[in-house]
Amino acid sequence: MRMRPTLSWTPTEDLPPGTTDPGPVADALSAGGVLVLSGAGISTESGIPDYRGEGGSLSRHTPMTYQEFTASAQARRRYWARSHLGWRTFGRARPNAGHRAVAAFGRHGLLSGVITQNVDGLHQAAGSEDVVELHGSLDRVVCLGCGAFSPRSELARRLEAANPGFDPVAAGINPDGDADLTDEQVGDFRVLPCVICGGVLKPDVVFFGEAVPPQRVEHCRELVREAASLLVLGSSLTVMSGLRFVRQAAEAGKPVLIINRDQTRGDRHALTRVALPLGRALTTVAGRLGIPVGVEAPPRT
Repeated sequence: MRMRPTLSWTPTEDLPPGTTDPGPVADALSAGGVLVLSGAGISTESGIPDYRGEGGSLSRHTPMTYQEFTASAQARRRYWARSHLGWRTFGRARPNAGHRAVAAFGRHGLLSGVITQNVDGLHQAAGSEDVVELHGSLDRVVCLGCGAFSPRSELARRLEAANPGFDPVAAGINPDGDADLTDEQVGDFRVLPCVICGGVLKPDVVFFGEAVPPQRVEHCRELVREAASLLVLGSSLTVMSGLRFVRQAAEAGKPVLIINRDQTRGDRHALTRVALPLGRALTTVAGRLGIPVGVEAPPRT
């Protein structure tokens, strides 16, 4: 499956209005077997902006495409300079109440699984287990030459040593961990090759225009088939890689519930859309179910 570089979506039909009542979400969770599909909106309360919400990063930033990254050495220089700077902030982000609530629901046996479109690792940091990272994770690096994987922290140390004094002030950080820098700020940033074969290094994430691994897609399809219902958290569902699972659930007659303040591309398939901030909505649901959400997690190392 190729992830389409769709940067915006405009409703072409009258969509059901949102509600502020999270009761149907609590009812679905109490019945169990809920599959969570999360997007960038669940991480905004951790200081990571989303793409398309109010103030979303697409208003100022166009994500790197796979085609541009592989075709241009200058594009890779720009990407790694921006991503290296963004990693310093991105890697310090902590799970928020939404992530902690999802982890708590899992511990109480209410979930059948978690699929996330995010690359920030915050679900795992909050305690969720067996999370399917649909679009990969920024904490891993892969060589496009030999296919070797390595920790992002290892590359970060190498880049620090190769670029002493590199410390520009970014205009913002984006959901893909990319910092907003000008070409002048990027300067002659030094990009490093694979230590094994000298090949091109890329974060182990699915860029716009890149294919999601087929086996990962099939695993997610199987999770949808096994779930009793699908709960979408903080995703506009603009990208087909997430929307396809909503469509699959709806076609199978499984309830689809969405928590997202803005309209989504999946609203027409949903039993309800709760138009509330995720932390507030999920904390309310947890309270109704008598499930403690827990305290803020310590900084990641």
